[in-house]
Amino acid sequence: MMAVRVVNGGSLFRSAASPPLLTFCCRFRHFNFLRFRRNSELGLRFPVFCCENRFLGDGGGCSRSAHSLVDSVMEELAAWHRRRTVRANVKMRLTSTGELLEDKLVNQELKKGLLLEFKKDSDRILLGVAQRPDGKKNWMVHDQNGITSSIKPQQITYIVPGVENFDQAEISKFLQKAQENLDPALLEIAWVELLEKNASVTAEELAEMIFGSAEPLESYCAHLLLSNDEIYFTVLETKGSCSIYGPRPTGQVEELSRKKLAKEAAENELQDFVQLLVSAKAETANAKPAKSSWMVDEKIRYKIESLEAYAIDACKSDEQKKTAGMILKAMGLTKTASSALNLLINIGYFPVHVNLDLLKLNIRTGHSDEIVAAAERLLSESLDLDEMNRKDLTHLKVYAIDVDEADELDDALSATRLLDGRIRVWIHVADPTRYVEPGSIVDREALRRGTSVFLPTGTYPMFPEKLAMEGMSLKQGELCNAVSVSVILHSDGSISEYSVENSIIKPTYMLTYESATELLHLNLEEEAELKMLSAAASLRLKWRRQQGAIDTSTLETRIKVVNPENSEPSINLYVENQADPAMRLVSELMILCGEVVATFGSSNNLPLPYRGQPQSNIDVSAFSHLPEGPVRSSAIVRIMRAAEIDFRKPIRHGVLGIPGYVQFTSPIRRYLDLLAHYQVKAFLRGESPPFSAGQLEGMASIVNMQVRVVRRLSSSSLRYWIIEFLRRQPRERKYRALILKFIKDRIAALLLVEVGLQTSAWVSVGTQVGDEVEVQVEEAHPRDDVLSLKEVIRN
Repeated sequence: MMAVRVVNGGSLFRSAASPPLLTFCCRFRHFNFLRFRRNSELGLRFPVFCCENRFLGDGGGCSRSAHSLVDSVMEELAAWHRRRTVRANVKMRLTSTGELLEDKLVNQELKKGLLLEFKKDSDRILLGVAQRPDGKKNWMVHDQNGITSSIKPQQITYIVPGVENFDQAEISKFLQKAQENLDPALLEIAWVELLEKNASVTAEELAEMIFGSAEPLESYCAHLLLSNDEIYFTVLETKGSCSIYGPRPTGQVEELSRKKLAKEAAENELQDFVQLLVSAKAETANAKPAKSSWMVDEKIRYKIESLEAYAIDACKSDEQKKTAGMILKAMGLTKTASSALNLLINIGYFPVHVNLDLLKLNIRTGHSDEIVAAAERLLSESLDLDEMNRKDLTHLKVYAIDVDEADELDDALSATRLLDGRIRVWIHVADPTRYVEPGSIVDREALRRGTSVFLPTGTYPMFPEKLAMEGMSLKQGELCNAVSVSVILHSDGSISEYSVENSIIKPTYMLTYESATELLHLNLEEEAELKMLSAAASLRLKWRRQQGAIDTSTLETRIKVVNPENSEPSINLYVENQADPAMRLVSELMILCGEVVATFGSSNNLPLPYRGQPQSNIDVSAFSHLPEGPVRSSAIVRIMRAAEIDFRKPIRHGVLGIPGYVQFTSPIRRYLDLLAHYQVKAFLRGESPPFSAGQLEGMASIVNMQVRVVRRLSSSSLRYWIIEFLRRQPRERKYRALILKFIKDRIAALLLVEVGLQTSAWVSVGTQVGDEVEVQVEEAHPRDDVLSLKEVIRN
């Protein structure tokens, strides 16, 4: 028998009667450039080439044309072909190509000892030996991994022909030999020939064609070549484990080849990227590549951004999701968001404590160059339209009281004693409308943001930082533009007189709440104005309570994280009681300012964002059995109704105990406050307000949506860092906890007094709402939002 074999770009001819053809070393070029010679008897074409031959036992060598060799080969092939007998009574039919063929789709009956290929699952195809039937249809098979399992007939993809009683110990060796003989170039040559004849082929026929034998090993190699081929052949028909393959058209092969090259290029890019990730992971923390370095190359940038989107569940397309999945798979990681996150942290792209919510919620953290440039022009070029109408209040002692890390100061306070003994209070509010006009590019950007964002790790201002800090913010010892609200109180704390006017002030003190409280306790004669402010705040609180105001003061936690990019940043935690004298002072006078602006707006028919809150007929006496402070406040807040806004007239704010309220004191930080300033400032100039009630309502809808997002971000960020703070504390440390309510059975909602965090834990029988218990931290995992507490039982 004679056959043709093409291996690694070369043609190898051999027959049983001729010398071993490993003695021939032949070379030929790609099939597109081959000259073919046709054998008229067999209807086959073979490449014409030159070769150097060296016969066994022949010490010499010569270079010659292979035409004579091909002729002799053709003669032997013709003789072999004539010796084949045509089987009688065979079934004839047309395949999908229209070709009249023998019915080749004959399944081999399963029996013990057969070597077969089967699909274990969607990703694995194994080779095994049939052992015994398992029920009516299934078979037990011993696979290449030494595992015996039951398979269904439809799982079988190929039965290796000519094998009986195969030794299962030889499966691995058989597979190894098969892999060694695989050469996709063989398919290319076979495809050329079969395409010319428009002929189909089975695995066994291909084995005869390219290996010269349909022995088990050659047949299985041909099956592997055909079943794994994505370019040259397609399945025409399948019956059980038998398939007939046909050559694809030339155009389709060229297109598939292009796609394959593109796929290989993409795979090479992926491997290069994976190597970058592996190298970055191996670097020490200080030597890891900067985040910006991943953005230089466009293809690398796309891949790293795909991973980032996958980590925060924000993939913009299926392709991006697929890319991230391939990267994770190539890195040997599970296809989960947490895997992507940890990988990005390990390569230094994300810091250990990356704020995922900040990324997920798409919060604007910086201002574009266009906005920054516009803001700088406002600082250098804008005119103060109210310069001639500003009241000079620089003679007043002005206190600005805020948290110590405040970057922008919106408000400050003054007080004077009138000759009749009454107190005049001044609430000075920063005047950003000195620079920003409604509808300007900077104003529109502020509208989109809705509010400044204050997080433990940093602040993202509503206005560009330079404009907010250098132009709008109140600054100690400097002349500052303001809108000043003046209020004279009756002796009972109600409003006697008020005014709203443009002003210029010179802040005297910039105090933290702690330092202001300390000054109040010292009761210094030289700080009589601060004492008057405190007295006015007390009058106001007493008056509001008489009007039905509800005290909801509780504990407030602030955290400042230093160097948040570090793996172990410094955490400064402060817990403030809203009933603290300085906090109460500021809070009361801000509420007073809001009431005055609402009254001013109502008197002058100004559309403003008037806030109110129904009291819901709350009977505060029903909570008198609870301790005053966080426990009672928590119980009351749970039954309060949501706040409301009217843009045409004031509505009662039952919780604050006042007839109307407009937020006015934070126009640098809150856009709705800025809207109120636009309306009031226009009236003070004698102009019509820039916005109607309907327009205000539309803008407020946009702003409130963004504000809700920012509140959720601020809350989750604060909780993360409180849990991280607790994680770092000694395990034996104990914490005071107030029982706010019972959730289920003995599981109670608790307020950790030292850190100001609400959480839950099991508490012992006998404890009640309002009781204080001691707890210890058992587990604290901020990334997973896990905090597990255990009550410390006292003896």
